[in-house]
Amino acid sequence: MAPLSHDMILDIFRCLSVKDLSRFKCISKFWCSWIEDQNFIKLHLSYSLKTNTNRSLILRHRRYEILSVNYDSPKTTRRLEQLEQNKNIQILGSCNGLLAVEEQNGRILLWNPSTRKCQVLPSAKIVFSPPPAFYSCSTYSGFGYDPVSDDYKLVLIVQLLGTYEEYLHSEAKVYSLRSNSWRTIKGFCFYFISERQLGVVANNVLHLLAFKIPESSKRSSVDLDVFAYKNPESSYKHLVGFDLRSEELSLVELPDFCLDGEANVDVKALGGYLCLTATHRDMFVSGDLWIMKEYGVKESWVKLISTTQLDFLPGSPFVVPLAFSKNGNKVLFHKKSCKGDMDSDSLVWYDLGSERVEKVGIEGLPRAYDVHLYVESFVPLNDSVPRNYSSPIEPREKRMAALEAREKRIFTSKSRFVNNSSRKAYFYGRR
Repeated sequence: MAPLSHDMILDIFRCLSVKDLSRFKCISKFWCSWIEDQNFIKLHLSYSLKTNTNRSLILRHRRYEILSVNYDSPKTTRRLEQLEQNKNIQILGSCNGLLAVEEQNGRILLWNPSTRKCQVLPSAKIVFSPPPAFYSCSTYSGFGYDPVSDDYKLVLIVQLLGTYEEYLHSEAKVYSLRSNSWRTIKGFCFYFISERQLGVVANNVLHLLAFKIPESSKRSSVDLDVFAYKNPESSYKHLVGFDLRSEELSLVELPDFCLDGEANVDVKALGGYLCLTATHRDMFVSGDLWIMKEYGVKESWVKLISTTQLDFLPGSPFVVPLAFSKNGNKVLFHKKSCKGDMDSDSLVWYDLGSERVEKVGIEGLPRAYDVHLYVESFVPLNDSVPRNYSSPIEPREKRMAALEAREKRIFTSKSRFVNNSSRKAYFYGRR
C-alpha cells in the first residue's frame, strides 16, 4: 500500500477535533511538533470556521461552573476543567478558541479550554481622579481578533456616572496579546445605554449602543437621559464601532426604524453578521431580528424574523439569538426565564421557513445560565504553562523525553527516523 501524500494527510488532520489531534501528539515526537506548528494551527482553525465544525456552546452557571455542549449534537452537557475549582469568574468574550475571563478579584486571564492553557494579563486598573462623592461605575468589554497584525485584543471601557453631581467620565483601554500590554484609547466620547455589558464583535469591529455625549459634556446622567429622549435624532441610539485593526472609533448606520423612540433595540452578532433585535408596539407587540448583509452599508439591513408570539420576542432581553444551523434554515436562540418565573432557561430552534419554535432537548442543563459560542482550536498563548488544574501537568522536558522513548519503541527501523525540520518542510510542500 502506497503511503499517503502530505496533502491527503493535511486534508484528514484538519477535519479532526482538537481532542483527537491531542491524542495523535502522543504517537511520535514528529507528529507532536507538526500539530503544534503555527501553520497547521491556522489551517485547522480556518477549516473549522469555514465549515462550522468543532463548535461548542459554553454555558456559565452560577459564576463558578462552566459547562460545554457540542453544537453539532447537543444532547448532553460536559463540565469543563476550570482554571481553579469553585472560582467565581465572568466570561468577557470568546474568539477562535480563546476565552477572556475575569476573576472576582479583578484579575483577567485568557484561557484555551481545549488545550487547558491560560495566561494572566497585566493589570489594567483604571483610576478616576477626582471621583464624585456618589457615583455608579459600569464596565464594558469585548474580545476579538485582528487579522492584519495576527493579534488578539481585549477592550475594556469603564464609565463613571455621578449620582447627584454633574459628572460623567469614560476611559477605554485595549490589550494586545502580541505585545502583552495595555494602551489607552484616546478621544472616547460616548455614554453607553446597552443593558448588556459585553460588546459584540462582527467584521473584526467591536460594537456597543451608546448616546453621543453633547458638547456640554458635564451633565448628570439624568440630564443626559432627558436630553437623549428630547433629541433622538442627534444623540440617541448610536451604534459605536471600535475597529480592532486601526483601533479607531466610528459610527455604524442603523435602520430608520431605530429612530422610533418606542423601539427597544439591542445589538448582537449572528453567523458573522452584525445583527439587531428590536421590540416595538404597533397594533400588537412584535419582535424583529435584522442582519447587515454588507458591513457598513445602511441599505443592506435585512429583516430576517418578525413575530408577534408573546413567549418568543427576539427583541426582548429574554430571547437572545446565538447562531445559524449548518444549512442556514434555522436560528438557535437562548430563551431566558424571567425573574420569578418557574420555567428554566432553554435553547430553542426557530425555523425561518415554517416560523415554528422547537425546544432543544439537552440533558444536564442547569436552571439558569449564560451562553457563549466557542470553536475548538490549538491557538496558543504567550504563557503556555497551565496552572491549578485538577490533574498536575508534567514539565515539557519530561513529556518530550517520554514521547521520544515511546517513538523509539514504536519505530524500530532506523530508516523511519528523519530530521524533524526536513520532514515538516516536506509535509508543508516546501521541499
